[in-house]
Amino acid sequence: MTQMQWERLLAPTRLNDKPRGSREEIGRSPFHKDHDRIVFAGSFRRLGRKTQVHPLTDNDHIHTRLTHSLEVGCVGRSLGMMVGEGLSHRLPDWITPADLGVIVQAACLAHDIGNPPFGHAGEYAIRDWFKRADQEPDGLLDGLSDTERADLLTYEGNAQGFRIVTQIEYNQFRGGMRLTGATLGTLLKYPWTVEYGGAAGKFGSYQSEKHLLAEVARRLGLKSRGDWVWCRHPLAWLVEAADDICYALLDLEDGLEMDILRFEEVTEVLMHIAGGVPADYESMERDGVSQRRRIAALRGAAMERAVTDVAEVFVQHEQELLNGALKEDLLELCHPDLGWGVGAAKRLARERIFQNERKAKLEIGAYTTLGILLEAFIGAAHELHYTGHSSFKHQRVLALIGENTPRPSWSLYDSYRRMLDFIGGMTDHFAVDLAQEMGGRLKGD
Repeated sequence: MTQMQWERLLAPTRLNDKPRGSREEIGRSPFHKDHDRIVFAGSFRRLGRKTQVHPLTDNDHIHTRLTHSLEVGCVGRSLGMMVGEGLSHRLPDWITPADLGVIVQAACLAHDIGNPPFGHAGEYAIRDWFKRADQEPDGLLDGLSDTERADLLTYEGNAQGFRIVTQIEYNQFRGGMRLTGATLGTLLKYPWTVEYGGAAGKFGSYQSEKHLLAEVARRLGLKSRGDWVWCRHPLAWLVEAADDICYALLDLEDGLEMDILRFEEVTEVLMHIAGGVPADYESMERDGVSQRRRIAALRGAAMERAVTDVAEVFVQHEQELLNGALKEDLLELCHPDLGWGVGAAKRLARERIFQNERKAKLEIGAYTTLGILLEAFIGAAHELHYTGHSSFKHQRVLALIGENTPRPSWSLYDSYRRMLDFIGGMTDHFAVDLAQEMGGRLKGD
């Protein structure tokens, strides 16, 4: 196959769905159902208590994973609709720009659904815990295959997200959310397994879901690049762009809100991205409008310019995207001022926000919290697998899992995956409270 085809890439058929006849709901496409299934999922709701950048903040203006995902969804919907308009003559006649918009929006809403407590710090904490466990003499990872071991040593929120939507949420291990192929393909930012994750450890499917990854790729006609690795769905590039736009712009707002960044340096970056200032910005300054409202006006102008440029670049590079040949991010192909602004925003975040003392202290605490939880739950799963029974302490640990408690007959890898499902699904506050209680700091009634 030389090129991916929109007719297959936008398939409305669902993964593992039960046949329901030919009845269609008026005004609600299969892709709108995907959107709604994600929004009403418990794993999506819990993002409201998970870290975006700043852990455990009491400031209601600071982004959580939920508010970030909602904003990325709005940007993604605009990108999808604008691309749909630009490619209307090339798309199947049963796809509208609104359909394309909601496909991208749904994938954007779910793009962080697999993130553990404490965001990326949580990912690193889980990875480092397993790396230390792998070096210990008690052999917690003994008996695993090389790829299973690599999965655990490289906990990846994207792969966990794919597991949640295809396995865990709603129809547990009977199809998960049963989303359409188009939405699943658009969600797969990294459509490959851990062997191809590279130095950054970015991949989209654990070994436990790789058969589902292959099925999605087959249905959509994703271009193969080898065993267990495919080219991205073209719309996945829009999800990445929407995420980058929101990350770059909204991290600056959070940094300003927390007095980490100065108003002048944030406005300089936003003006570069926007290509100037909004028409009413000078009057806002004269009228003494608050900095927060002025920043919001600049951010809106910057987003509008970024979305317009990205959509145009996507349409211009459609053939490269369908051929799986595009190498640069879409933002890199936009106007140089836009690229400079996004790069400057990321540098400010990296050098100032991510190095903030409060953030550093809380992330160290995240390592301690997740270490306590992993020692308890992974230890309990290991004992049950190898002995067929549990000590009293581990019985109490496993009782917290409920219906997902591993069985002695399960593989060690599957048992560990269930433990990580439970830990990864925790909110920041729940993880902290549970770890403190496990550490002896009991609350009682």
